[in-house]
Amino acid sequence: MDLQLEGLKAIVTGGTGGLGRAAAEALADEGCHVAVCARGEEGVKEAVSSLESRGVTAFGQALDVADEEKLTAWVEASADALGGIDIVVANVSALALGNDEEAWLGSWQVDVMHSVRTVRAALPHLKGSDAGSIVVVSSVSARHPMSVGAYGAVKAALNHYGKSLAVELAPEGIRANVLSPGTIYVEDGFWGGMERNNPDMFEQALGTRIPWDAWASRRRSAGPSRSWRVPRRASSAAPTCWSTVRSPRPSRCRDRGDEGRRSLLIGMVLEQWLPHLTSAY
Repeated sequence: MDLQLEGLKAIVTGGTGGLGRAAAEALADEGCHVAVCARGEEGVKEAVSSLESRGVTAFGQALDVADEEKLTAWVEASADALGGIDIVVANVSALALGNDEEAWLGSWQVDVMHSVRTVRAALPHLKGSDAGSIVVVSSVSARHPMSVGAYGAVKAALNHYGKSLAVELAPEGIRANVLSPGTIYVEDGFWGGMERNNPDMFEQALGTRIPWDAWASRRRSAGPSRSWRVPRRASSAAPTCWSTVRSPRPSRCRDRGDEGRRSLLIGMVLEQWLPHLTSAY
């Protein structure tokens, strides 16, 4: 698809794996120059190399997004490397499902304050853009929490923050959207680890495990207007919640092999939210 993003400059926090990596690569495929950050140096180097192979300028740094000074410095270095910033994707989450002090403080610093600080640092550059766009990645857990704890609460805070940004920045011509994906399985990500290390929690969250080969087969046969529903169950006594994501064109997932199967849901989510980054409503 052509979303008229060619030549724009995007920054993506947590852009080396999972949804953040898929977002960075999708933006690069649309012709955006992309900067990423993450904690692991090797992962950043690999992601930058992959993005550059798509024919765009790429930049990356390893850092902890909870460190305000380093995060702000990365935003400025990204603007210098790319020649400006048009798009901000605040994606990182602490994924803290606990209810102790550490989970609450960590979630606040990472999920909420990293988003606030990234937007605040990028704002002067966005105001100089004619295609300024902010995407804050939240979660369906903001409305349908799986358990008492920090994760859903901080995601609800992000929903409010993003809505406030949209109202505040509209006169500046800067759009702000909050995207709330459902559960996304990546083998070497959070839910892959949960499946291996805490299968009971995994089953509780997903409700029903769906074989990836079955997903691949169904997805290949789906047209662009077909949508799939991924069941999520908060608990055995709670009503089932559904997250609906649009299936991409079948031609985009042919011959993807294991890598394609690993990122099936990521691709579906991207099909639904990436158009929010276009310069026109």
